[in-house]
Amino acid sequence: MLLRCSFFLLLSFATGVFAQVTAPNPTYPSGTVKIVSPFATGGIADTFARVIAQHLSEAFHQPFIVENKTGGGGNIGADLVAKAAPNGYTLVMGSIGTHAVNQYLVKDMPYDPIRDFAPVAYVMNAEGLLVIHPSIPADSVSELIALIKARPGKIAYGSGGVGTSGHLAGELFKSTANVDMVHVPYKGNTLAINDLIGGQTQVMFATMPTVLPFVKSGKLKALAVIGPSRASALPQVPTVAETLPGFEVTNWIGLFAPAGTPPDIVNKLNAEVIQVMQEPAVQERLAAEGATFSPMTPKEFGAFQQSESDKWAGIVRGLKFD
Repeated sequence: MLLRCSFFLLLSFATGVFAQVTAPNPTYPSGTVKIVSPFATGGIADTFARVIAQHLSEAFHQPFIVENKTGGGGNIGADLVAKAAPNGYTLVMGSIGTHAVNQYLVKDMPYDPIRDFAPVAYVMNAEGLLVIHPSIPADSVSELIALIKARPGKIAYGSGGVGTSGHLAGELFKSTANVDMVHVPYKGNTLAINDLIGGQTQVMFATMPTVLPFVKSGKLKALAVIGPSRASALPQVPTVAETLPGFEVTNWIGLFAPAGTPPDIVNKLNAEVIQVMQEPAVQERLAAEGATFSPMTPKEFGAFQQSESDKWAGIVRGLKFD
């Protein structure tokens, strides 16, 4: 009799624990949620992390705060989230670098961008621009190539860090055009843009939202779009591919949670991110800045991330880095 009672008590305890682990969590979130921005304040990932955080705070009636953890091309912040508890209270605004490309560039990568994360929501593709300092005597991609070839090793291009889309675009440009430029990595796009405006560097491959205001004010000159097609925000600006066929770099960002985060929490967050990104004001802002959004389920976003990882594995192996 005692054995039977003990068995049923143990079974009841185990069932209760299992239910706690697997049952949906209708109370999430019940406290502060942190979104790690692994890039500097003012960049596209940081900007939209804050847009999304504000919406989630209002939707869930709980604080969603953005915390910047920069360095390592975004790897430092991403690694913190990879090792966080998988409970939905620590998220990261990842990018093509942190979650697809850096693994092929960094020796002893501290995390696995596929295995260690649960894809939550695709946020956007931020169109990129090839911009130069106005003092550079070039008005087209072909003229810039000719100038760099005439000054091998004398023209510097800045980026937001090793492994960022700007770094990859610069190295792909060097390889495709067969030119010699010096790479100057910064801790974030904002610092890189400031030095480009100040003339410390001459060239940059940057996300359109971060440099478009400076192009419009005349502080920078836009030579080309680095994506596959011209941008609606600057329809008169050609693509790099119109001069260098096959050149294409896209800069996407998305929200990730640690691997093992319960699916119901992931799905809750996904639905709200889709809602805020489809709001008319956000859509207008995206269009004005040359960025696009396509809603994806967590599963679709995961498949997209895997395809990007596979794509850049082949491209990076063919590039020669500084």
